[in-house]
Amino acid sequence: MNLQFTVSADDTGGRLDSLCAKMAETSRSGIQKLIEAGRVSVNGHPALKTNRTLRLGDVVSIDIPPTNNSGDELVPEPIRLEILFEDDHLIMVNKPAGLVVYPAAGHPRGTLMNALRHHCDHLASVGGPLRPGVVHRLDKDTSGVMVVAKTDEAYHHLRKQFDDRTITRRYLALVHGRMSVESGVIDAAIGRSDSDRKRMTTRTRHEKKQAVTHWRVIELFRGASLVEARLKTGRTHQIRVHFAATGHPVLGDAVYGKKTRVGGLEIPRQMLHAETLGIIHPATGEEIFRSVAPPADMAELVERLRGMG
Repeated sequence: MNLQFTVSADDTGGRLDSLCAKMAETSRSGIQKLIEAGRVSVNGHPALKTNRTLRLGDVVSIDIPPTNNSGDELVPEPIRLEILFEDDHLIMVNKPAGLVVYPAAGHPRGTLMNALRHHCDHLASVGGPLRPGVVHRLDKDTSGVMVVAKTDEAYHHLRKQFDDRTITRRYLALVHGRMSVESGVIDAAIGRSDSDRKRMTTRTRHEKKQAVTHWRVIELFRGASLVEARLKTGRTHQIRVHFAATGHPVLGDAVYGKKTRVGGLEIPRQMLHAETLGIIHPATGEEIFRSVAPPADMAELVERLRGMG
């Protein structure tokens, strides 16, 4: 499998092995072995140093050998999709909670990309065979609006919008506890945990990147708050990490905060929903906004919390 990506402004100045490990969702030691074997290139030339400093616009390619956990071919699967917008350039969908975006170790099939490969006549080639056209992603248990590019031109245009932070992203989250003020800004840099590379944190000895979340309260309940969160940056797990750091973790988040019950109610998953996504169409220049209501389990939990007074 060949994975290719362009270094964004957020990742400029980072180490080659660290960024490759993040993009390929593997260990840094594993990436270092690939670099030493000549399987990683920058701007078309083999990388010679694992600690190479990356510059804005560098194009990195990783030749990942197949493993027993996942192949290098995206298998089409007839999985139901809720399509919000589609043309020859891109597709916007409502990703349900519980659906993984693309294949990786542990879930080689049954992903959003398997469904899109079945539905779409073509997808962008950028991103590699297992995640063609993927310019952003949502966590497995986060629901909501996603966009995927169908052409390489659309991919690069959308990727630049994300890098330039001109994308509109509005999330809804049910968080633990009652917020003491109506709105605020969480400005806390995020990096990988010292003890668990799959976790992100505001407290780490590793390199941290700026992360800013604007939020406001929509409704207060007994022991919980419904908040709107708007991202200025788009770090991994940003909303989950930021609210956990303030003492108000997302309800049902088993990784950050572990508040899986409130008022006697069992919460089976993290209550986080990407409600609105706004982009500029890569070909027409038109502003496209798509919004979707929270899924049934989240809406039901809101009603039950409301009923508790």
